[in-house]
Amino acid sequence: MRPQLNLLVTLITLFYSWNNFRVTQADPQTRLINKGCSQYNATNLSNFYQNLNATFSDLKSQVGNENKHFATAQSAKGANPVYALFQCRNYLSNSDCAACFTVAVAQIRNCSAGSNGARVIYDGCFLRYESNGFFDQTTLPGNSMICGTQTANGAAAFTAAAQQVLMNLQTATPKITGFFAATKTPVSGTGNAIYAIAQCAESVTQSGCLDCLTVGFNNIQSCFPNTDGRAFDAGCFMRYSETSFFADNQTIDITPFLKQGSSKKGAIIGGIVGGVALIVIILIALFVWLRLYKKPKRHHRGDILGATELKGPLTYRYNDLKSATKNFNEENKLGEGGFGDVYKGTLKNGKVVAVKKLILGHSGKMDEQFESEVKLISNVHHRNLVRLLGCCSKGQERILVYEYMANNSLDRFLFGEKKGSLNWIQRYDIILGTARGLAYLHEDFHVCIIHRDIKTNNILLDDDLQPKIADFGLARLLPEDQSHLSTRFAGTLGYTAPEYAIHGQLSVKADTYSFGVVVLEIVSGQKSSELRDDADGEFLLQKAWKLYEEERHLELVDKTLNTSDYDAQEVKKVIEIALLCTQATAATRPTMSEVVVLLKSKNFVEHMKPTMPVFVNSNLRPRTDTSTSTASSKSNATVSTSVLSAR
Repeated sequence: MRPQLNLLVTLITLFYSWNNFRVTQADPQTRLINKGCSQYNATNLSNFYQNLNATFSDLKSQVGNENKHFATAQSAKGANPVYALFQCRNYLSNSDCAACFTVAVAQIRNCSAGSNGARVIYDGCFLRYESNGFFDQTTLPGNSMICGTQTANGAAAFTAAAQQVLMNLQTATPKITGFFAATKTPVSGTGNAIYAIAQCAESVTQSGCLDCLTVGFNNIQSCFPNTDGRAFDAGCFMRYSETSFFADNQTIDITPFLKQGSSKKGAIIGGIVGGVALIVIILIALFVWLRLYKKPKRHHRGDILGATELKGPLTYRYNDLKSATKNFNEENKLGEGGFGDVYKGTLKNGKVVAVKKLILGHSGKMDEQFESEVKLISNVHHRNLVRLLGCCSKGQERILVYEYMANNSLDRFLFGEKKGSLNWIQRYDIILGTARGLAYLHEDFHVCIIHRDIKTNNILLDDDLQPKIADFGLARLLPEDQSHLSTRFAGTLGYTAPEYAIHGQLSVKADTYSFGVVVLEIVSGQKSSELRDDADGEFLLQKAWKLYEEERHLELVDKTLNTSDYDAQEVKKVIEIALLCTQATAATRPTMSEVVVLLKSKNFVEHMKPTMPVFVNSNLRPRTDTSTSTASSKSNATVSTSVLSAR
């Protein structure tokens, strides 16, 4: 009997191996889950397709030759840059991953000619490209779910088990290197199991991954008690099924990642699943019945890449914001601005926000304008722009609620209590990120937005010291006759382009000028409006031009930086780009998308030599610069009325 027994064991082993083989081989899982194309086109199709093809070629090389399951690429030649990201599910083989990529590229090219953004999501992979950097994005309008049509046997037990599985994945996945987890969980009393995965883009942060999977978990709730469901967002994917869609040997033990940070709700559900008392089963069945007959509304909010209809901002209750800021207590004040004061607030759900009380007039027309403009601004999403979360209107009160930046504003790191703490790489990243944010406002959002008040305390820093431009929409919210100086001018002189300060001629090149001044401040650690102590008494821009003419660029560099910390040629290039941005006439200044390309290029373009800038000087009394940022410290600036040459 022993040979027959050995043969039986061998056959059983081969059977299970074949089942695993069927799941993991020759199945790129190319069922299309979601596709979206931007409704906005690139301005130069030839340049755009050149960049698009270059990024796809780079991704193909990484996926096919280097066997990567996650890859990013970018090509920024000309005025139509392309950023692209591809990700496979980790359980796919290298060949299946490459096959899924091939299908995704063919599908995404079906977008209307020249669409400057698109995405496709399959069961097995995800591909997206945009005209600006998006690699850290996680949750955006357009997140949704797809549910199966078959109801699970033992609906109550299945629902409870599936909820626990997905909640555990939501908790554990952000803590796992690579942001991927797969589990197989038996459903008590049914003989079946739940296969489930969660995955985030590897370029997002741990907190961003958790935020994304939280949205996915909430969306996928409406799929229960169906046997399968999928939830997707800009930066993550979640799926469960009663049918195996990956091999058993692809699962991992997520228990160690649940010991800390497991939610109270998860513990309660775990207790319910573990219990066998009849009363518990009845309660679960009642819960499922109520959910089936009161499913949440599915909002058709348009695709995240090109929404056909703008999503409105959240509306906060005045009393909630009053409570969050402790009645707008001075102790919670983050900054004072010409547009209003900013307070730190903690909402009832524990989320920390920045609350800005605007100083605006009151009229029926203003009510309508405020609502439409806030709706517009709340749909501006970019990694280098502070996110407007919502608003509140009560009587004459107009309040905006922004994401909170714990590191506050850039001026603290250059001139304040954290002076000297930024190294050159961090400074360069801040310069590049700010340029990208402005390029998006000027060229990539469907409405051109001119900031009008770019300065160091309107540039906030996130936890990774990446820049986010604040208050980019407040210029649109202001009545035409209201501004910092009670004239039609709005801005901070010393950063302001001369044609705008003197003649009121406003264009995107005014922001370019301000950006150039900020770059010189970042490089030098010196305020643009402060006179040097020596006999020459030069302002920063005058000093920078003089040193450039004498080819002594590096004497401008902040003395807190060691010469070994930076590349001299790169610093010289950045200074020359700043001087290009501050040229006397607006027409000779580069666009911000051109600035991004110049910053990223290895060599400065020889024929693009700056000409002498002009500096808007202050020879009147100083005034306090009331910052307009959402979370900025107080600082001083000077009012300027006369225009001087840089020498």
